[in-house]
Amino acid sequence: MTKFLFFLTALFTLAISAQQLKSPSEFLGYELGTEFTRHHEVVDYYEYLAEQAPDRVKLTVYGQTNERRPLLLAYVTSAANMSNLETIRQQHLKDMDGTGTSTKAIVWLSYNVHGNESVSTEASMKTIYELLTSKSSYLENTVVIMDPCINPDGRDRYSNWYNQYKNTPYQVDPNSKEHHEGWWNGRSNHYMFDLNRDWAWLTQIESQQRIEVYNDWLPHVHVDFHEQGVDNPYYFAPAAEPYHEVITDFQRNFQITLGRNHAKYFDANGWFYFTKEVFDLFYPSYGDTYPMYNGAIGMTYEQGGSGRAGLGIITRIGDTLTLKDRIAHHFTTGLSTVEVSSQNADKLNTEFRKFYQNQNFKYKSYVLNGDKDKIDALKTLLEKHRITFGHPSNGLVKGFDYSTGSNGSMATSSNSVVVSTNQPKGTLVKVLFEPNAKLTDSLTYDITAWSLPYAYGLDAIASTSLIDATPANTNKDSVASISVGGPNDQAYAYLFDWNSMKDARFLAELLTKGIRVRKADHPFTLDGKSFERGTLIVTQGDNQHKSDFYTSLLELMSKHQKDFTLANTGFVDSGKDFGSSYVKMISKPKVAILSGGPTSTLRFGEIWHFFEQQLHYPLTVIDDSYAQRVNLDDYNILILPDGRYGNYFDEKQLKRLREWVQKGGKLIAMGDAIGAIDGENGFGIEKKEMDTDSTSNVPSPHENLEREQIKRAITGAIFKTKVDNTHPLAYGYGKDYFTLKLGNASYNYLKNGNAVFLEKTTKPFSGFAGSDAQAQVAESLIYGAENLGSGQVVYMIDNPLFRGFWENGKLFFANALFMVD
Repeated sequence: MTKFLFFLTALFTLAISAQQLKSPSEFLGYELGTEFTRHHEVVDYYEYLAEQAPDRVKLTVYGQTNERRPLLLAYVTSAANMSNLETIRQQHLKDMDGTGTSTKAIVWLSYNVHGNESVSTEASMKTIYELLTSKSSYLENTVVIMDPCINPDGRDRYSNWYNQYKNTPYQVDPNSKEHHEGWWNGRSNHYMFDLNRDWAWLTQIESQQRIEVYNDWLPHVHVDFHEQGVDNPYYFAPAAEPYHEVITDFQRNFQITLGRNHAKYFDANGWFYFTKEVFDLFYPSYGDTYPMYNGAIGMTYEQGGSGRAGLGIITRIGDTLTLKDRIAHHFTTGLSTVEVSSQNADKLNTEFRKFYQNQNFKYKSYVLNGDKDKIDALKTLLEKHRITFGHPSNGLVKGFDYSTGSNGSMATSSNSVVVSTNQPKGTLVKVLFEPNAKLTDSLTYDITAWSLPYAYGLDAIASTSLIDATPANTNKDSVASISVGGPNDQAYAYLFDWNSMKDARFLAELLTKGIRVRKADHPFTLDGKSFERGTLIVTQGDNQHKSDFYTSLLELMSKHQKDFTLANTGFVDSGKDFGSSYVKMISKPKVAILSGGPTSTLRFGEIWHFFEQQLHYPLTVIDDSYAQRVNLDDYNILILPDGRYGNYFDEKQLKRLREWVQKGGKLIAMGDAIGAIDGENGFGIEKKEMDTDSTSNVPSPHENLEREQIKRAITGAIFKTKVDNTHPLAYGYGKDYFTLKLGNASYNYLKNGNAVFLEKTTKPFSGFAGSDAQAQVAESLIYGAENLGSGQVVYMIDNPLFRGFWENGKLFFANALFMVD
């Protein structure tokens, strides 16, 4: 009788709860799926639920976007769990060292990372409502963390655009305007970055704020909700090969368990779906792989639709796909994920403990040497991921040498950094630092190489031994030292090195504050100290016009923590005196960039973000719709981002560009933009033709077509290049540079001005490159510059700003702005 009364009480409580809480449709005033809900309305609904059910919903704001929209997390669980939420979190994290007693499943659901893949935020509202009402039993042993919109800026950009251009109520004809977003589409965030490829690199403010909270919880299961082309059926786990080798058998098998449960519901509804195709688990910066490498079951779910589908669209086979359909599918997999997790809470906790206890990797330590600024940049990234590191004592460490690709040795000092896999984040360390990730299949969804020592331009040894290291004192490490004496307002000049983005930021602010700066185009020695090309020289004589010169310089040196050397004379021991024509004044750049039309939104965004958030230097954005009416003489630098230019420039426009360069302008052409201005069009660079002798004329079976094509592809591989560091485009670099090559586009060497180039041997150091592609890029240019009249054209075949994470490439771009003249 007691059990029966308890059952009736539970039913009564559930019924009262369902009556008290409004559904999304009731709250919003329209049926869910008949409109796109703006972000502030989504926030309103989540706030409403938290106010009405505070014992089961906790709402927090974990950050803010560039456009000042709030980033939310909703914690949803039973009343008993909610009253004990912090203890549940702490016990779960203790499972990392095997001392926890956690019994709850932690499920994190992330929605709308791509703004115009907008259905998932709509589905999130239906999902949280059902979890609080009809599916509340799932929450008895489960904490569900919901991020209703990772990318509010992109989502509102799309929903506002759609609401402006849609027919009333809507038009299903795919040719209608409402199914064709413009160039400035809603997929990306404010800076046109793809947030789903930023989990590991944390270049964007949304990612940086989210990762703080994610690392506070490290859930058992993480789902990243997406959309794909309108004609594709639904995709859910298990994922496709390649899987990274660190992914455990349990992680693989649990994806299958979840997939089978989803299939049960989809089968019952006659919905189509596919698994084990396209979406692999390799590149570490996705919303499925990053959680995987932190012990979770990470998954991508893909609904057909995306920015083309609108409220409804006719598919290729004549069916009508509506927003209501898309909501139903994401809602179903979301609830199914929570259901399976709840049913397997004990197993999830047990395997989470095993994940952190069973780490045994070939390389136990990664030891790094290099420029202090680059080391500090890497430390900053590691700290954000809560990866611990330390400093070794002086000595010699042996192991795999990243610079040679073979075994070697390296001297260490207290300034070296050691990152060990013998720590809770050991699996993530292995993935981010390993020299060459093991590929089980060359057909991948993204780049195949990313190793941080190459990305940050550091000398590194991967050791099979655990290297002793003193834990780092990050506060102490961040303080710069003054190299000679103290500031002196009577000094003839102040000298600053040029090796890193920290130096570039310092120079950029000097110029914006009106301080004149010279650069050394030749090495020199002064008072027995050597100075390299690119050294910044700030003299009293150049800045007599500026009454606050000394105090302004002192302020900026302190702000940027810049080491400096005082020079009491411009008469050098060897090299060129400061009054020489080889010690030129750095012109203050006035920079414009082409946007829209032929340019890639992502590639444009990388440059935009570089200027505003990394270099902190003004940039004028000129859209292609009015570019021909702009007076280029108002600018001394024009950037053409990568994109799809085709025949974008006609003869008249090319002539205009050439004449502007000849008068003293500087043109920076990147990627496909080079093809729009190459040889035949009057600029000196020439595309390298494919060696047809290297390809077979023997017909291959149709089913092998994709694998035959991969021979000509480079899927994000790392190549070792040669550097002419006497060229201004390469100031601050050594004789070698590891470039991330994203394709087989290649250009012949220039007659002069080859700053970075590939020689004949082109086997990648890390990642996959097809045999034909390797032959194609042999003896080709990477970065170069040529003079044209009084101006210059800078060519960047590879992208030094790709996704904002290839730290060692960024100085090339700064050199193009400040050093090339």
